[in-house]
Amino acid sequence: MEDVAVLVEVSRDRALRRWVSSVVDNNADGTRWVQAQQQGWATGDRFGFAVLEAQPGSVREQLVGNVVLKEVTSGKPAAEVGYWTAAHARGRGVASRALEALTSWAFDTFEGDGLERLELLHQVDNPASCRVAQKSRYDFDTILPAAPPSFPRDGHLHIRRASA
Repeated sequence: MEDVAVLVEVSRDRALRRWVSSVVDNNADGTRWVQAQQQGWATGDRFGFAVLEAQPGSVREQLVGNVVLKEVTSGKPAAEVGYWTAAHARGRGVASRALEALTSWAFDTFEGDGLERLELLHQVDNPASCRVAQKSRYDFDTILPAAPPSFPRDGHLHIRRASA
């Protein structure tokens, strides 16, 4: 909850707002978003992680992004990953490093429950997410048709298998 104000500030970025499904306009929205992340952990089906960066001369780390593992169900072979990066942290490999850490954690944690693959979806007009997927060894699989209103454009499905 201590990062709600920073989350609101980061969420003002137009580029970020174009790609995320949850809009955070104010502290109340930010609080609801953080509570939804906490609820996912409590139910065990969605695991969100803040991506933080150490700041020289400060004991407090700066919020630079988020990664999430979602739709996790015991016995289900696939789950989905997602991420976003704050504008001030883009272009420095933050998303791909965070996604790699999440991927390793997900397979280490849930492979025994039947997790075999992770799916990464993004809109076709988001080349930055395509580059993150490629850097993180998520292979392009197929183009998914648009599904408005949540997914107004066609999308790419990338997959990473536990054995990759």
